[in-house]
Amino acid sequence: MKFVSYNIQFGMGLDDKFDPVRIANSIRDADIIALQEVTRDFHRNGHADLAETFSKLFPDYSCTFGAACDVLIDHQIIEGRRRERRFQFGNMVLSRYPILATRHLLLPRSRTYDKLNLQRGAVEAVIDAPGGPLRVYSLHLDHVSPGERIAQIRFIKERVANFGREGGALTGAGQFGLPDLPFPSGYLIMGDFNMEPESPEYIEMVGLDDAFYGRVPRADLPLDALARCRAHSREGYSWMSPDRTVRKHLDYCFLSGDLAPRLKSASVDVSAPGSDHFPVWVELD
Repeated sequence: MKFVSYNIQFGMGLDDKFDPVRIANSIRDADIIALQEVTRDFHRNGHADLAETFSKLFPDYSCTFGAACDVLIDHQIIEGRRRERRFQFGNMVLSRYPILATRHLLLPRSRTYDKLNLQRGAVEAVIDAPGGPLRVYSLHLDHVSPGERIAQIRFIKERVANFGREGGALTGAGQFGLPDLPFPSGYLIMGDFNMEPESPEYIEMVGLDDAFYGRVPRADLPLDALARCRAHSREGYSWMSPDRTVRKHLDYCFLSGDLAPRLKSASVDVSAPGSDHFPVWVELD
């Protein structure tokens, strides 16, 4: 199974061209896709509905979109009915396999006064994948404050760890004649974390690196797939500034320890031109 995480920067590439088709073409081989910065009615891309666009570009995939930020732009009365345009900003999961259930999780945040701070979120998808069901999370953390990112990481780790206790999206389904949903232990957390390797936020996510044993698979800490595959390097990056002078590694795929034996490869495709970020690929047996 091939997974990919891609912050698509509302469809705009480093060349400042809006081209969802080239984004889709660069991730066409993926079985499960996690997208960030998916927008609706954003003026910078001509008010495109990217959730609908990518649903159409992957017509045989299941999909779910969660708009963490939803703000009124304007409205008008058409044929006696109020019609609104709303700026929506969020995350999406597309899957070649059925998405059995989803939750849209709002991450903690605090008000800012001179820097943009949107409500951030994560989309949780329970997927009926080959080899058994698993969970996939597509998320996007704050871009300004390390402290806020740490709070968001603690929140998402708590949701992931307590998935079974919280019951996911639905329990007691039999009362309404619906099938019971699985509670898979295996998960992948994919997205734009706006943090660099070995930063305080990164350590909050995966724990400290032991000088002798490194980071071994544990029940309470996810693993960085790229690090596990020794795919991090000083020259490595997943984001580039518009003038191409600054490069940072901000995007990751973390996986549960029980999936570590199935991890085959992980990499960043820095040839993809569709965004200021680059796709992170992971393959499992």
